[in-house]
Amino acid sequence: MSIGAKIGPRLVMRQSQSLVMTPQLRQAIKLLHYSNLELAGFVQEELDRNPLLERDERPDAHPTEAPAADQEPVAAPVANTDSLSFISSDVMPSAATAPLDGDYSNSYDVGGVADGSLGTNLFSGIGRGANHSFEADGRGIDDLAENPASLRDHLAQQVRLGFADLQDRLIGAHLIAVLDPAGRLAAVPGDIALALGTSLERVEAVRARMMRFDPCGIFACDLRECLAAQLAEKNRLDPAMATLLDNLELLARRDLRRLMALCGVDAEDMAEMIAEIRRLDPKPGASYDAPPIRPLVPDVLLRPASDGGWHLELNPETLPRLLVNQVFHARIAANIGREERGFLSEQLQTANWLVKSLRQRAETILKVTTEVVRQQDGFLRHGVTHLRPLTLRDVADAVEMHESTISRVTANKSIATPRGVFELKFFFTTAIAGTDGETFSAEAVRHRIRTLIGAEQPGDILSDDAIVAALRKEGVDIARRTVAKYRETLHIPSSMQRKKEKTAA
Repeated sequence: MSIGAKIGPRLVMRQSQSLVMTPQLRQAIKLLHYSNLELAGFVQEELDRNPLLERDERPDAHPTEAPAADQEPVAAPVANTDSLSFISSDVMPSAATAPLDGDYSNSYDVGGVADGSLGTNLFSGIGRGANHSFEADGRGIDDLAENPASLRDHLAQQVRLGFADLQDRLIGAHLIAVLDPAGRLAAVPGDIALALGTSLERVEAVRARMMRFDPCGIFACDLRECLAAQLAEKNRLDPAMATLLDNLELLARRDLRRLMALCGVDAEDMAEMIAEIRRLDPKPGASYDAPPIRPLVPDVLLRPASDGGWHLELNPETLPRLLVNQVFHARIAANIGREERGFLSEQLQTANWLVKSLRQRAETILKVTTEVVRQQDGFLRHGVTHLRPLTLRDVADAVEMHESTISRVTANKSIATPRGVFELKFFFTTAIAGTDGETFSAEAVRHRIRTLIGAEQPGDILSDDAIVAALRKEGVDIARRTVAKYRETLHIPSSMQRKKEKTAA
């Protein structure tokens, strides 16, 4: 009699370890990756959603700061309690002494809103130096910001003033409707004439007048028409310039000798013509509706310390400062039901978690940036030639964190240094081996290539092989294809093209 294996359900106890990503942990990881604008938006959403969160407007709330080491290795900086007072869950100072069991139904503040006065909380935009009287407003009409008109509105106004015939205005309105963002026509004039049921000659006549509208060169079908309209407006469209516009592909290839022969000009005249072309706008509609450029606000501020080292601090303008209103929570928690109390408890937990997460984010950014500054002290003191090779693993090993954490901390963050504002990712570059065992930063090598090419003479143009030889004399072991790749990333043409340009000039 054989006994086989029994098949069926059974209970088995096993013990294993696994990492559970809670929603709050995922959100805390996202906070590290957020830029200052993304973090400000997230904090504002939480302020609108959570009644227990408030901004800390106290003038004595200082941002996190810590001295950065000069040359000596530093441990992880842990800011003191006072420096982190910008995010705390303490009781609001204005209500710290208020009793929790008091009756507030019949009480009001003397001189407040209930007393018929404009309190400081009625209009949050009214600050120090503001005038509460609307009758004594000293602002003039020049102080009011003008709402700039869009490109299409600007062109439509010119059509109304430039054409008296209604059919011409209709053609002009259709041409405005088919403009692309660069200011070129997105449709063929023949198709426009067919769609409007008019002749191609009339459409072209209207388009020729509209090409001289402001900005000049708009409504062109191609680049040549756009540049020709701008030159005609300046009375610079002579036969030689027209020939140059007909051969823009030769100009792109920098074949200046053939262009001089076709245009019948010498090298000096050709250089002036090319300079005139470069001053034109190839996309006249692109910059008209462009949004204003936002200045890059650094997340970390670095300045020299009195002892010769560096002083690091988080930028208070980009650092959210929050408080958890414990008084408000205690005041209403005793007078609500179970369901409302559960909601309030959840909001309190969320608010405390956000305050704690912002504190940890600030400490982590400061800790990682301190190590980056320590590693790149030579660059901060002497320039890009002293930039050291640095990887995420180097910083992760020094601060005892994971590489993914370092990557999130350095993403979308910038630092203001005495040498300018740089993204934190700028300080991480690959290493290039040297002939004597030393390593060089790839960014420093690119800077050296740019310097060598910028110093070359018209009769002595450096080829990629010559650049390789020059770098190897300086101790950099680099291949020719690497030099060519770095030169292309710097938007520097080849030695043959540079020789043509400098010979013609």
